[in-house]
Amino acid sequence: MRERIYYEINEQSARSAHEMMSFRDYKEGSLTAEYKGYVDEAYDLADKVAESRPKEADRVYGIADRYSKKMAANLNDRSRIGCMCPSVMICGPANFPVKKKEKQNAASDRNYQEFQEIQKMLNRIRSIGNGKGIIKSGDVDAVERLEKKLNGLKELQEKMKAANAYYRKNKTLDGCPVLTQEQIDSLKEKMQKDWHYEDKPFATYQLSNNNAEIHRIEGRLKKLRAAKTEGNTESENEYFRIVENTEIMRLQLFFDGKPEAEVRDILKKNGFRWSRKNNCWQRQLTDNARYSLERVKKSWRS
Repeated sequence: MRERIYYEINEQSARSAHEMMSFRDYKEGSLTAEYKGYVDEAYDLADKVAESRPKEADRVYGIADRYSKKMAANLNDRSRIGCMCPSVMICGPANFPVKKKEKQNAASDRNYQEFQEIQKMLNRIRSIGNGKGIIKSGDVDAVERLEKKLNGLKELQEKMKAANAYYRKNKTLDGCPVLTQEQIDSLKEKMQKDWHYEDKPFATYQLSNNNAEIHRIEGRLKKLRAAKTEGNTESENEYFRIVENTEIMRLQLFFDGKPEAEVRDILKKNGFRWSRKNNCWQRQLTDNARYSLERVKKSWRS
C-alpha cells in the first residue's frame, strides 16, 4: 500500500453552488467527503492489484494518482459551473437569465461527460488486475469470450436496474431478489457514506459506464465477426505481399529477403514489428493498421 494523494476541494465554491440551487443548508465538507470516496475506491482497487500482481504496482498507482487529480479538477469545475446561474426556484421567474442558464446547462453536460470518462480509469485498474482475462482480437476464441463478457455486462446492467427499482419502491434493499445478502450488506454500507449522494444503490455513472462498455463490446464483436466471415485477403505490389490474416487478426507484410535499414525504420514507425514465427512484418488488423500501410506505401514512393 502506498500513500494516497488527495487534492484540495474548493468548499467555498461548493457551498456557493449549493446555495444557488437549494434552500437546504450545505453540509460543510460534503464535497470533500464525496471526492475522497471516489478516490479511495481507486486506491482500494490499486491496493488489490498491487497485492496480487506486484509488477503492476507502479502502473496502477500511477493511474490512481492521475484519477485523484482529475476528479478534484472535475468536482471543482462542477462547483464553478453551479455558480454561473441560480435556479429559477432561488431567484424567481422575473427577468430570469435564460441564455445564461442554457450556457450553464451545456457546461454541466460537458462536465458530466468528463466525469464519465474519468470513471473509466477505474476499469483500467480492474483490467490490469485481471490481466489474464484480456481478450485479444487474434485469440482463436476471441468471439466466444467477447460474447460471454457481453452477456455478463448485460446481466449486470439488468441487476443494477432491478436493484435500483426495488429500492425506489421499498426504500430498502432487504429482501431484494437479484442480490445476495453479502451484496446487500456491502451496498447498504456504501450508501451510508457521505460521498454517496444519490438515493439509490447503484449510481447513475455506474449504469452509464456499464452501458457504454456494452456498446463498445458490441461494436468490437460486429467488426470481428465481419472480418472472420470475410476470411483472409491478399494483394501484392512491387515491394511486398500484403495479407489481411483474419485467423489471427494481423495485417502482414511479406518481403523477399530482409528489407534495408531505412525500410525497417519506416515499418517500425508505423507500428509494424518483425514476427519470427510468421516470417513477416505485422501488426494488429485494424482500420488504423490499414492507414499505416498507406503511409508505408507513400513513404516508399516519395
